[in-house]
Amino acid sequence: MKSAVDRLTPLGIMVLALLIEGDMHPYEMMRLMRGRREDRLVSITNGTLYHTVGRLERAGLVAPVRVERDGNRPERTTYTLTGDGAEAVREWVRRELPRTDHPAEFRIALAEAHNLDRVEVIDLLRARRAGLEGQHALHRDGREDALQRAVPEVYLLEVEREAVLLETELRWLDGLLDRLDDQSFPWGADELGPSTDSYLSERKAARL
Repeated sequence: MKSAVDRLTPLGIMVLALLIEGDMHPYEMMRLMRGRREDRLVSITNGTLYHTVGRLERAGLVAPVRVERDGNRPERTTYTLTGDGAEAVREWVRRELPRTDHPAEFRIALAEAHNLDRVEVIDLLRARRAGLEGQHALHRDGREDALQRAVPEVYLLEVEREAVLLETELRWLDGLLDRLDDQSFPWGADELGPSTDSYLSERKAARL
């Protein structure tokens, strides 16, 4: 049987991560995610969001805390993150951050990596780097071997592109690891301080 973390969708993780910031209702979640352009990472519609919140509640990862009605508008249920929900975010990020075979999930794991401590993120990204390095060598050496066997380059364009993309990501990852190793690079809400408060203050503007 799948665990709660195994059943989480990328949108589910994004909802749980939002609730780390504080309690909110689905309409507020929608406005924040769209305002932050998180629809770059996953498709977000009213139907999928409300369905996702319902699934998270049934799984015990979120819980309703109050129901409000403003005039003739429909009732809005505000949800809070449970302890299991907070741990599910961390477990999901731990699982997806080092993986090289889930590119879409990696983008979300990277966006939520700040929920883990710095040392753990460094270790996870180094594990990812090792995997990427192996893939890069496979594509680079495979292309060179094919060229030596007189395989026309036109048949190797996809291999060439993948090798270039992997090399680019490795360079970016090396730079990120250097920054994370530098303790002057702020990491996590405690180190970010006032800048975090400024970023999260947009929630007040999103409330109706």
